[in-house]
Amino acid sequence: MNNTENKSNKNQTALVLEGGALRGLYTAGVLDVFMENNIKADAIFGVSAGALFGINYKSKQIGRALRYNLKYAHDKRYMGMYSLFTTGNIMNREFCFNKLVYELDPLDFETYNNSNISFYAVVTNVETGQAEYIEIKDAKKDMEYLRASGSMPFVSKLVEINGKKYLDGAVADPIPFKKVLDMGYERIIVVQTRPSDYSKTKSKMPFQLIYRKYPAFIKTAKTNYIKYNETLDLIKEYENNGKIIALRPSKKIKMKRVEKNLSKLQAIYDLGVKDCRENLQKIKEYLTQNIISPL
Repeated sequence: MNNTENKSNKNQTALVLEGGALRGLYTAGVLDVFMENNIKADAIFGVSAGALFGINYKSKQIGRALRYNLKYAHDKRYMGMYSLFTTGNIMNREFCFNKLVYELDPLDFETYNNSNISFYAVVTNVETGQAEYIEIKDAKKDMEYLRASGSMPFVSKLVEINGKKYLDGAVADPIPFKKVLDMGYERIIVVQTRPSDYSKTKSKMPFQLIYRKYPAFIKTAKTNYIKYNETLDLIKEYENNGKIIALRPSKKIKMKRVEKNLSKLQAIYDLGVKDCRENLQKIKEYLTQNIISPL
């Protein structure tokens, strides 16, 4: 894991990308508009789907996230109950992180690895219950961290890397805005996947039944809603004071976490495109400023 604390990020722009399973196609729409309009960032902090779809910004592959999700939504090898029952992971490891990225719709590893954008995937350390922010410098070598970031509890096996056990980064830090503030980035764009009136309620999932060996993880998971809602309040405070840009769905599109309806997948992506285009001038003006300072 690379140290994220000692870098000087003065005059730099960071993107913060929330997860949300296939709601993350909203983020994919936003990022495609960014690429089409040469909106540049120096760093990306992606959580779960925010990381898995956000890599396409660094590899400069407009439309890739939408394309493969539409093409393989109904392929039992991709993600869903068949994969869960046969492999223990709702996202099929072999298909999603091998066949797809190398053969069917390849990630441009060369462009990704040669980019000077710093890319961090947020993961949750199951044993400590804490978030870790892993810099993905080499997408091939670090693919397991990306998989860990999107490995949702209950429907994913623990991902073990270098002796550490990980699950979905959204458990410990669902929107790493505070982390990015602490690292000193002067311009921050947050892309959320829930409308502005959303707030999270306490989970009723039986974490203690499945994760009883990991009490720190259980505590983190059960208090996740508190951190999430506090982060929403902090984002709105900075946004209202003109310190950051926050993009979020302008309307609610009801989606399952593993959505198979192609019209809904297209709709949430199109909404990201629409909302971003409507705010494009505001974003461009914001990026000419160095304005982050304590409120």
